[in-house]
Amino acid sequence: MIRKAVIPAAGLGTRMLPITKAQPKEMLPVVNKPVIQYVVEEAYYSGIKEILIITGKGKRAIEDHFDRTGLPVKDEEMEKLERMLDEISIFYVRQKEPKGLGDAVKYAKSFVNGEPFALMLGDNITIPPCIKELMKLFEQYRAPIVALEKLPQERIPLHGIIDGEEITNGIYKIRDLIEKPRVEEAPSNIGIIGRYILTPDVFKYLEGLKPGFSGEIQLTDALKSMSKENIVYGMLFRGKRYDIGSKIEWLKANIELALENKELKKIKEFLKTIQLK
Repeated sequence: MIRKAVIPAAGLGTRMLPITKAQPKEMLPVVNKPVIQYVVEEAYYSGIKEILIITGKGKRAIEDHFDRTGLPVKDEEMEKLERMLDEISIFYVRQKEPKGLGDAVKYAKSFVNGEPFALMLGDNITIPPCIKELMKLFEQYRAPIVALEKLPQERIPLHGIIDGEEITNGIYKIRDLIEKPRVEEAPSNIGIIGRYILTPDVFKYLEGLKPGFSGEIQLTDALKSMSKENIVYGMLFRGKRYDIGSKIEWLKANIELALENKELKKIKEFLKTIQLK
């Protein structure tokens, strides 16, 4: 059903400055690999073999990372990466200027070619793979589905927030969406996270869309218009999600995923010495 994934990776990474001054935030290391590799692997292990990465100025390192090295390196992780690269096709397109997520998604229209597709933000890690869960739900509902999570109050202004009706356990029919509202304006504490299954009619709603929050073309505004004319669903994701655009989340991801890495078992003893739990 879902054969293609689109990964926007053109953002400026301003929340992570100065580390992102000369390198893409999507290339920030999480344990032993860059965050965007986790995203590509999520698509691959969910059965998706065609991937479009939308890049921008200063993002050449992303393309270089997914080239074959040709080096005789005997490393389990490198061998897994090379096998994956043998089995997938990665394409690239550059967003000409940073005009927002909605503008970036428009660059995927010809790649999508009239098919439903996965949209996966290039700076988010989800465990277990969120996109695989959304793909299963899409088979059932045959309508756009966005991943959601319940947010603490202080994070509400950082996300698109939904107003919706829970129709079954953790599944919402969305009535409205607001991009990064103030806490007092938010219709709920349920926010959109960086995983979507979208139908190709999303491009109709993106065309001619006026700049919204922060003067950018917002995907949330297109989904808002779509929800007025068609059914849009949301799924409450119950796994772990790390937003690597946040310094705290980046550090948290490194610590928690390092604890699960079989090569780094001794890190638990190290954390005890610095009184972290």
